[in-house]
Amino acid sequence: MEVPWNFRFGIVILGDSAVGKSSLLHRFTEGTFDESRQSPLGIDFKVHNMNLDPNVVIKLLLWDTAGQERFRSICKSYMRNSVGCILMFDVSQRQTFDRVGSWHQEVLDYVKPNPMFFLLVGHKSDLAVGRQVRKSEGEAVAKKLNMVAYIEVSTKENINVSEAFETLTKGIYNIYQRGKIHSRDDWQGFTVGATIAKEPSVTKKSACCR
Repeated sequence: MEVPWNFRFGIVILGDSAVGKSSLLHRFTEGTFDESRQSPLGIDFKVHNMNLDPNVVIKLLLWDTAGQERFRSICKSYMRNSVGCILMFDVSQRQTFDRVGSWHQEVLDYVKPNPMFFLLVGHKSDLAVGRQVRKSEGEAVAKKLNMVAYIEVSTKENINVSEAFETLTKGIYNIYQRGKIHSRDDWQGFTVGATIAKEPSVTKKSACCR
């Protein structure tokens, strides 16, 4: 049976409790925003196919994790089988930004020797007042920690939600193309599926044959 995707990426969404992880995943996969939506009791899981190039289909396995300490042990098993991490904070809650570095280091320590590629996401970019973290600060931390990028999103206004997932997915794919990621049988974070279909070459007729 032919596999309907070319690559499969495991992506985990991490960050402090109540920074908007569940809202981000729900907006991306369901296209709706529910302000009363509660954090999952441990893990929420979604599957989403993304077309990068006309002939490249990437299956995303998306895990939304609760930020509470009592769920950290659950989160770790999903970190191990992910190649990408959306690390979130709330731009109106400075303390959630201050803990980005510790989240980043904890993930790297746990998943090694497997690779992990991060996208830093600042949530609630629509706020006109109450912002405690400047965009330049987020960009600086993402650069310092060698992340794929920093993006600010608003799940309420649907700003940059799809762009966040696309940026991380494209970043991982480009790193693979440079030979920096390799699939292994004992690691489910990055899996190669169907061979990429190539466009048929068009042979031009020479002038003498016209």
